[in-house]
Amino acid sequence: QVQLVESGGGLVQPGESLRLSCAASGTTDSLYRMGWYRRAPGKTREFVADIGSDNIPRTANSVKGRFTISRDNAKKTAYLQMTSLKPDDTGVYYCNLVRFSNIFWGQGTQVTVSS
Repeated sequence: QVQLVESGGGLVQPGESLRLSCAASGTTDSLYRMGWYRRAPGKTREFVADIGSDNIPRTANSVKGRFTISRDNAKKTAYLQMTSLKPDDTGVYYCNLVRFSNIFWGQGTQVTVSS
């Protein structure tokens, strides 16, 4: 069974940076996409970014130019580097892994951007 563990969330001030990590276990190869979604208070979960085994990323327009997704296949870990954070970036960030028709989710990590 695939398991995902996120880390790196926290409280930061506007303009600061954070890096989230998502470590996968239970996979035997790298044939999957890994991605990040977020849920802001009172809103539905939204796509942030994902990346395939070919290392080609996709990024939501709302964070393009500020957030960068990457992955290390040897470590089975995806990263989300977040810069120039805004209060609107506040929310719970969830990692997911998509392998063929199967989707797995992590438990989420809280990111709060506030002065």
